[in-house]
Amino acid sequence: MDNTKKILIIEDDQFLREFYQELLQAEGYEVDAAPDGDIGLIKIIAGGYNLILLDIMLPKKDGMQILRDLRVKPPSKFNGPIVVLTNLGQDAVIKQCFDLGANGYLIKSAMNPDQILAEIKTYLDKNGT
Repeated sequence: MDNTKKILIIEDDQFLREFYQELLQAEGYEVDAAPDGDIGLIKIIAGGYNLILLDIMLPKKDGMQILRDLRVKPPSKFNGPIVVLTNLGQDAVIKQCFDLGANGYLIKSAMNPDQILAEIKTYLDKNGT
């Protein structure tokens, strides 16, 4: 059985998407990525991810709408936690993400790569995924 953790990154900024992808692959994770909300939602619904990193500000469909859509149409295969990875730090936005089913919230600009990796490991360990 393959124990490699599979992570989906939904991030429209190409530099950040590739940066996180390389960072996580270097740690031994299998990484899939989506450049916009439509593609991201299709991948989430297909399922099979141990962790999903979801930006809020996305083209075509934002992260909040993805969370809303998942309540109506759940994934066909189990996914691990959805962690919002964004620069929007307003309390109302954070609360809304949790109300819509997000399991965590990370502010990109407030964390260095090592801190993000540590948080990702914590979410994976906590959920046993």
